[in-house]
Amino acid sequence: MAGIGFELRKLLRKDNLLGILQAYAYAGVIGSGPWVLSIVGILIVGMLSHAVVVPNFLVTQFQVSVTYLISASLIFTGALQLAFTRFVSDRLFEHKDTLVFSNLNGILLVTLMAAGAVGMLLALTLFSGLAVVYRVLMLAGFALMCGIWIATILLSGLKMYRQIVALYAVGYGIVVASALLARPWGLNGLLAGFVFGQFVMLVGMWMLTAWDFRSPQLVSFEFARRESRYPSLMWIGLLYNVGVWADKFMFWFFPYTSDVIIGPLRASVIYDLPVFMAYLFIIPGMAVFLVRIETDFVEYYDRFYEAVRSGGSLEYIETMRDEMLYAIRQGLLEIAKIQTIAVLVALVAGPAALRALGISELYLSLFYIQTVGASLQVGLLALLNVFFYLDQRRIILWLCGVFLVSNLALTALTLRLGAPYYGYGYALATLIALAAGLVMLDRRLDRLEYETFMLQ
Repeated sequence: MAGIGFELRKLLRKDNLLGILQAYAYAGVIGSGPWVLSIVGILIVGMLSHAVVVPNFLVTQFQVSVTYLISASLIFTGALQLAFTRFVSDRLFEHKDTLVFSNLNGILLVTLMAAGAVGMLLALTLFSGLAVVYRVLMLAGFALMCGIWIATILLSGLKMYRQIVALYAVGYGIVVASALLARPWGLNGLLAGFVFGQFVMLVGMWMLTAWDFRSPQLVSFEFARRESRYPSLMWIGLLYNVGVWADKFMFWFFPYTSDVIIGPLRASVIYDLPVFMAYLFIIPGMAVFLVRIETDFVEYYDRFYEAVRSGGSLEYIETMRDEMLYAIRQGLLEIAKIQTIAVLVALVAGPAALRALGISELYLSLFYIQTVGASLQVGLLALLNVFFYLDQRRIILWLCGVFLVSNLALTALTLRLGAPYYGYGYALATLIALAAGLVMLDRRLDRLEYETFMLQ
């Protein structure tokens, strides 16, 4: 999210209550907009289709199919997302803007072909017993979503935050409208509406990049050169995405917590809805994270390294380091405060929210612990962001590995212990990774001047 701080600082400079509210609202929309729109869009399609699509189980099949498309495409492209963003950032730093669009076409070509090949293999094997139309739509949806994640993270790196949110709003608006129009065709109609919305989004992102980064060359594969691969970033992207989805997949394929929904796809009713609801409660934390980390921290970060490069006095460098450290602590503290309030709101509003969605209150404890886990994940994201600024990729890689392994091991343990412990695996895994990251950050900042000067 580097670069959003400029917009936020402009709003905060108004120095009044309206400016502060605008900054936090802007940060909340930018930080959470795409995935909130995705969750809300799919929920709306499901809620408005229950009275029309008969039997209602087809709506569940649609929502589960889309959830698998999202999770599988995120993991499939995880290794490419950060590495490609770094490649583009380096080219922009070198003032080689014309390489952006041609390499986007190159990576989209590779991604779509690979996604198409894997999707085709699955369609002919695991999904072979299902209708051809359903398999074609799933294949198209998977390939399109893989392209969308690549384009989304590229536009994030290019600081086009408003355009991203606008495209997601338009795309999921089209998903809802076209899926509702196609409801009479059941599962295939709903899925066709979803695929059409994704297609519009991907084309919109592609045209936006083509317009802003015109290039004489249509396709380039420079991003695939050995010196441009950034293996550590590839592993970070893969491990983080697998870590986030590991507990969900385990619940989906554990016989006592899941049911067969369609073909090889299974879902866990007791786990999925509380998880998605919990993620809606991290919007305030994401807003605080962007405002505090991307403004205060980045401001002193820039001053610190500028002083180092320009030969500033030791006293000034130490002052900037202390201010940077203070900004990090304040940012993490404010995230903790606002997410504590969010958890308290979840405790109060949880029963009514579950009743409104027709979910049994037996799932309340799982919803609460998932909200705590999602809140901890905001803190972990903030911490990883700080390490990215300090270019500590080994530490980030290690933390993502700890998060993944902990999530796998602890979720397996909770599945063995039984229903009262469901959800604790993900929450504890996030807590472990966050605590380890805080300890490492403290040590790293204590040696910041030494390591900075030794690397000059």
